[in-house]
Amino acid sequence: MHGGTLAVHGGALALLALAFGAVAVRGIAEPGVALAFTVLIALGECVRITLPGDREQAPIGAAGALAYALLGPLRGLPTGHGGLQVVAVTGVGLLLALLPALVLPHRVRANQQAPWRDRARRDGASRRLLGAGFAAAVFQPLYNSGLVDRISADGPAYGVFLALVAALAALCDATLAAVLRRDRSGLRFPAALEDELRSLFGIGTAITATGLLVSLAAGEVGLWALPLFCTPLLLAQVSFRRAAAVRATTGQTIASLARATEVAGYTPPGHARRVADTACAVGRELGLGTRELALLEYAALMHDIGQLSLVEPVPDGATALLPEEEQQRIARLGSEVIRRTGVPRQVAEQVARLADPPGGRPEGGGSQVPLAARIIRVANAHDDLLTAARGRGVGEAVGRLEVLEVLRLGRGRVYDARVVDALVRVRG
Repeated sequence: MHGGTLAVHGGALALLALAFGAVAVRGIAEPGVALAFTVLIALGECVRITLPGDREQAPIGAAGALAYALLGPLRGLPTGHGGLQVVAVTGVGLLLALLPALVLPHRVRANQQAPWRDRARRDGASRRLLGAGFAAAVFQPLYNSGLVDRISADGPAYGVFLALVAALAALCDATLAAVLRRDRSGLRFPAALEDELRSLFGIGTAITATGLLVSLAAGEVGLWALPLFCTPLLLAQVSFRRAAAVRATTGQTIASLARATEVAGYTPPGHARRVADTACAVGRELGLGTRELALLEYAALMHDIGQLSLVEPVPDGATALLPEEEQQRIARLGSEVIRRTGVPRQVAEQVARLADPPGGRPEGGGSQVPLAARIIRVANAHDDLLTAARGRGVGEAVGRLEVLEVLRLGRGRVYDARVVDALVRVRG
């Protein structure tokens, strides 16, 4: 476990232990309210969605925890549960949601859950516990001290104050998610944080708004605000699930097209997958975000589709050893095929330019070649040259050194220097 992940999980466990101890000593304030929010959080944690990049989110559980952290008056009467009880209630809800997975037989759990999903669930639980604790630590002391009443608990200033605290809690959650994602996927922290901040404008906005509305509405209608305002968020989850299904279908289409050249004998088995893996490793090294990496992977998988137009296959499918004009023709033909598949247009543009030199073709005005195309060109050449070295009977270690040396010699002229340097770092 990396340092950032260890700190997040350790901090969550320490905070939960402190909260349980405080509740055990002081008792539970407003037990009925605490029970209602515990049930909401537990049920919300059982209804999850998977976001791009294998990220799991429990929108209703997160919104319920935020609403309890920001809960002031309930049906016009003040509450006094405090910040540590918010953490304790959130923790109990999370533990109740995890209970079915803990009591299932190991064999059933292994069949139903991928290892990354177990990690994502633990990461999400730690994030929500710390996020709820942060929001409660900001709001509850100010509310219990009477300072919020002086702001005016009935006027617009109160809503603005709650919105500000909710926004800060969302930023806290995004930062924690970026730390965990950096450790899990190898993304650089700025790229991971950019991804998480971008996601705030999707499901993150709905979670924050729902938590804010529930806490405000509870002041007037009481606990009926929980099901009333969480139902729209549940419907939004259905839309996100459908969008995820569309993305999965797109991925399956791309994987099938990528195998077409292998089945037809134009490229060696596994070539497209190896190029995609290398390209993504280089992209992460260069700080690309999740969306950019997904498009890069799609283009890398489909980069050889244009070879299907050849009358005779290239030996070992090694397009990197062809004349530059032939490489560009294959790339353009492949781009035309991709444009007709419904794949995002950026993928076709990247494939069309992957045979261009780093500075672009003179006849094209010298326009900068997309970074993804430059990455794929280097990754493809790396695999082609490595395959050729194996064909000559060169040992694996010596072959890798030879390939890296060839790529270094082409830095700046044939291959992008920054991409080659990144490849050396991840594959050297």
